[in-house]
Amino acid sequence: MPLNVWILVAAQALAMCTAPFIVFIGSIHGRLLAPSPELATLPVGLVVVGTVLAIKPATWLMERLGRKPVMLLGTLAGTSAGMLGALAALTSSFPLLCAAAVVGGTGLAVVHQYRFAAMESVPPAMAGSAAARVLLGGLVAAWLGPEIALAGGGGQAEYPFMGGWLALGTVQVVAMAVLVLGYRASGERVRETIAGGGRPMAAILRQPVIWVSISAAAIGYAIMSFIMTATPLSMTEVADHPLEDAKWVIQIHIMAMYLPSLVSGWLIRVVGIPRMMGLGLMAYLGCVAVAFSGIGFHHYLTALVLLGIGWNFLFVGGTTLLPQGYRDEERFRVQGLNDLMVFGSQATAALSAGVVLAAFNWTGLLLIAVPFLVLHGVLMAVWLTSRPAAPELAD
Repeated sequence: MPLNVWILVAAQALAMCTAPFIVFIGSIHGRLLAPSPELATLPVGLVVVGTVLAIKPATWLMERLGRKPVMLLGTLAGTSAGMLGALAALTSSFPLLCAAAVVGGTGLAVVHQYRFAAMESVPPAMAGSAAARVLLGGLVAAWLGPEIALAGGGGQAEYPFMGGWLALGTVQVVAMAVLVLGYRASGERVRETIAGGGRPMAAILRQPVIWVSISAAAIGYAIMSFIMTATPLSMTEVADHPLEDAKWVIQIHIMAMYLPSLVSGWLIRVVGIPRMMGLGLMAYLGCVAVAFSGIGFHHYLTALVLLGIGWNFLFVGGTTLLPQGYRDEERFRVQGLNDLMVFGSQATAALSAGVVLAAFNWTGLLLIAVPFLVLHGVLMAVWLTSRPAAPELAD
């Protein structure tokens, strides 16, 4: 793999820490500061709201300025989120905590573009492997994010989680340094194009391949976020598991999200994208079945591991499939639309998780996920029955 890809792996390992950090302590810190229990998961949901709001500006700026300057802006947003979170802890301000989550989400919107930058740094045949390699950086983030959340005493400190937020800001500064010193725009194999090139969006969206690739990532991300966001609260408030157990489940879950990236690029070449997506759907159904069967520690752990594996197979499959539906000059528009739909779905899921958990309990929340898995299966069937023998881009 080119150096650019490995630099992006390292930057992802650091900059992506915002996601597991807030997933782990966002609802717990929110419970300490929120005016009502129903708002406890709001910071977790607002991370994704920040991501959604920043996707179009981020891709617009990348199209005009190039990827590297916007990547640096993303790490600056992550640093700012850490400082705002620390200030929220110092002043016991729930609005500031929510602001930190939104700003952190804007930084993550840029981090999610790393996979496309990696795909554009290698020949097309290696695109799936490059995207999977970058996602491997999430393995480090999965461990590092929750660990730094407990820095300075965690929730038991005089100012709960203040040390963790400061540590998050520091990690983002290191990510910025990695990109400044290591990433080279000259390593991108595609030519930066002016805005407005290519076919009308309506023509692009007539292709079933676009819809199935977006569906794989959007439904995969939404269901993962829906179940993952509710898990710490379900474990600590419903099942009376200690906070340390919830931390382990979230850490291992996020590792399960990214560890399959060691083989997912190879799987795409060996079994193909459709079968890989099918395996992802089966993993999700297994997650729902295991979680539905009990609330012991091993039920949560096994279910969240299956959830992570299913997410990886659907997300990597959808990301690898997406370029079959656009031309070089269309990539920023289509990538932006893809991530807007993916993270818009995730935001809706994360924001509703706390309310659904309170209204329908853990088992009801799990059952709500099933129809969306069926929907993606239907979209896959439509694509498979309508696709040509070889991928092509229609005029």
